[in-house]
Amino acid sequence: MMGPIKRFIKRIPPLYTLLRVFYNLYLRGAAAYKSYVFRVRHNRAVRDFTTLQLLTPEEAGEQRRRQFSRDIKFSILVPLYNTPTGFLKEMIESVINQTYQNWELCLADGSKKSNRRVKRICFRYERKDPRIKYQRLIKNEGISGNSNRCIEMATGDYMALLDHDDILHPAALFEAASVINEKNADFMYTDEIKFNIYPPDAFSPHYKPDFSPDNLRAHNYICHLCVFKASLLDRAGRFRSDFDGSQDHDLILRLTEHAESIVHIPKVLYYWRAHIASAASDSGDKPYTHDAGKKAIAEQLDRMTLTGTVKNSSLPNVHRVCYEITGEPLISIMIPNKDHIDDLKKCIQSIYSLSTYSNFEIIIIENNSTEEKTFAYYETLVQYKNLKVVFWDREFDYSAINNYGADFTQGEYLLLLNNDTEVISPDWMQEMLMFAQRRDVGIVGAKLYYPDDTVQHAGLILGVLEIAGHSHRHFPRVHHGYMGRLIHAQNVTAVTGACLMISKMLYVELGGLDERFKVAFNDLDLCMRVRRAGYLVVFTPFAELYHFESKSRGYEDTPEKLARFSDEGLLFKSLWGDELEKGDPYYNPNLAPDKEDFSERK
Repeated sequence: MMGPIKRFIKRIPPLYTLLRVFYNLYLRGAAAYKSYVFRVRHNRAVRDFTTLQLLTPEEAGEQRRRQFSRDIKFSILVPLYNTPTGFLKEMIESVINQTYQNWELCLADGSKKSNRRVKRICFRYERKDPRIKYQRLIKNEGISGNSNRCIEMATGDYMALLDHDDILHPAALFEAASVINEKNADFMYTDEIKFNIYPPDAFSPHYKPDFSPDNLRAHNYICHLCVFKASLLDRAGRFRSDFDGSQDHDLILRLTEHAESIVHIPKVLYYWRAHIASAASDSGDKPYTHDAGKKAIAEQLDRMTLTGTVKNSSLPNVHRVCYEITGEPLISIMIPNKDHIDDLKKCIQSIYSLSTYSNFEIIIIENNSTEEKTFAYYETLVQYKNLKVVFWDREFDYSAINNYGADFTQGEYLLLLNNDTEVISPDWMQEMLMFAQRRDVGIVGAKLYYPDDTVQHAGLILGVLEIAGHSHRHFPRVHHGYMGRLIHAQNVTAVTGACLMISKMLYVELGGLDERFKVAFNDLDLCMRVRRAGYLVVFTPFAELYHFESKSRGYEDTPEKLARFSDEGLLFKSLWGDELEKGDPYYNPNLAPDKEDFSERK
């Protein structure tokens, strides 16, 4: 319809020119009005950040008076680009209001030449406070190039990354100085929270785990606030323009490879502004950030001599690393069983009918069954290759039964599996094996569901529900989990023995399962010993099985069993009391200790 009208108008040049003039005036007027409305709305919401009760006057005074043995100088790096003036002032004020005062603010401005407001504001602050350094760049070099200009201005012992429209908590540098003095940290990061106009309207806090290399490969969970020793840059290198959009992720991956003391400060010390132009608002419409992140992870794999492919996930900027499997090692699947043939049959059929990995054997450890049909069923198992039944005739002890079964295995890797499980994902063994083959990984666990397609297991959380709880129990199968934790591989403290892979060499070296734990906590104890030996424990959501454990039955249901469960709980506490007191490093202390849903501590 508009095509013929436009062609008609173009035949009358004066009319066409006049309409173009009016149209351009309309666009300019609409933009000016929009800008005016935004400034009015923002100015009404601007707060003097010294009055915000992020710290009480007593806390602020105590921090200001604190003397550290090491007087650390922080260089805060802020690349500027057409920063809204209100945002710019608030960012600078949040630095000025730090309770720790030995800092310098390095501002490199790549704004358009027509944007003089940013320059005027920065000059004004620079004249008032010599700790503020401002440089107007000859040309805009992009986020990485401009950030590198900030680095060239810096003279501090440590550097902190701050976005031009975000805000620091007044205690941010104080807390960083504390962990440097107490733990000699050379890399540290804090929790963060999003906000719209000013901190009191903050939402969606990100309570992070301690340093987790597999989480970091999945996505940049460290993000803000990130503080690191200046000398680390000499080894890791500066920002790289090829990774713009995920330049922080690339830098953090490289810095953490060289850092010797990485410390997570579990406090919300960074306020990430969510507005239409910010990454905090929505990164889904910025696919270049996702591609840059994949490239950064792929390069780290090369640096770490790990072979793998970085793939997309169901969330923007969350990635899946598929590590290359070396060879085709034999996997020995150990399944203890006492009667319950219907469960066992379903388990075995699913393994043989669905599994795409073929080099495995199954060891069924018969444990004092009493039903004749059980032994009749064992006779039918000759149809399956590489399957044998071995007999345990002593009292029930889950740990001893598995250790006994391990003596009959020929595989390079052991896969402990409950008889009441059913395979869902055909490549479940490959998904576990790819992690188990890594030199830094000791144990790998799978994602298990109840029959109603809710989560039964996504890793164990130490200290939740007194001793341990199941991460995201009862969440819907399709749920992404807290900050995406149900859809990416990650480091955890422990995984359930219902489906657990470990190299046979390591299993033997550690003495297998501790036979003092006859029923409960044996898997948790094994994972604790694996971590104490210096290995990671990995949970992967891409190895999926059903686990037909009753949702309402609980662990124990008779006085005798309850007493045994209690005794084994006391044994675990006696062995791992210090770790229980410290808390799970992969579960933030700001999260509820009496729930498994990652809700905030009350």
